[in-house]
Amino acid sequence: MSGKRPLTRRDFLKGTACGTAALAFGLPLTARAEEEAAEKLARVVLIRDRDVLDDAGAPNGPVLSRMLDQAVLRLFERDDIAACWRGIVGPADVLGIKSNVWRDLPTPPALEEALVQRALEAGVRKEKIAVADRGILDHPVFQEATALINIRPLRTHHWSGIGGCIKNYILFTRTPWEWHGDSCADLGGVWNLPVCKGKTRLNILVLLTPLFYGIGPHHFDPEHVWPYKGLAVSTDPVALDAIGVKLLAEKRRVFFDRPPRGGTSAKHVALADTRHGIGVADLERIELIRMGWTEDALIE
Repeated sequence: MSGKRPLTRRDFLKGTACGTAALAFGLPLTARAEEEAAEKLARVVLIRDRDVLDDAGAPNGPVLSRMLDQAVLRLFERDDIAACWRGIVGPADVLGIKSNVWRDLPTPPALEEALVQRALEAGVRKEKIAVADRGILDHPVFQEATALINIRPLRTHHWSGIGGCIKNYILFTRTPWEWHGDSCADLGGVWNLPVCKGKTRLNILVLLTPLFYGIGPHHFDPEHVWPYKGLAVSTDPVALDAIGVKLLAEKRRVFFDRPPRGGTSAKHVALADTRHGIGVADLERIELIRMGWTEDALIE
């Protein structure tokens, strides 16, 4: 695993959407099939389960872990979760899991634990794995990290429009406030800093109870979250956030009688693609694979 590079969108095009379909149906790849696959430059798996939250709204750990496994298997088109994870990380890696501890909507501990367990099973040594949010630049594991996993819940954000996978890396800088200009337009640039460039193996956008509306930098209102009961998984953080922007916009559309103040527009997502080149923001070029519970999914 030494020197392992993360899987790219090109890897997907070579070995997933088009090739898997052809093998499944015993058909040769056609030129048109290859063209259609090439039109999709990113893959996002959206999985939902009606039982992932209990009656009090708390995550069901075993269900959440199962959802993660199913989504990862589908993302990489494998049927063996252990083998799948050995293709993501391995014994030579130092793994930083970048979580999010925002008090009103933190990353569920059960998901953090599931990721740690899968990394251990893939051969990463326990002392070479860390889960953290604040202080990562001074954390010895993150300082040595050869691999990163990015995981955070989706919410609206006062400055950037949404808090998603792209913004979750802002703490890889010592001056995060300097990235707030122009509605956080250049957040994608953080991903090209040496401390994290090219290291991310997996991104997970937590959609259990997204926050779809808020005014002010620390706004949280239980009225503006809903039990979507989902996870979205991809190697592409921009594609995940583009799906997140769409989801929040659709929820606001059906929730409010008239357009509310503020919005879910997030220019940094598009610019992460067109200016910083870290992923795909165009929904027409994102392959969205839906799994599980489909009621009130809001996005196709």
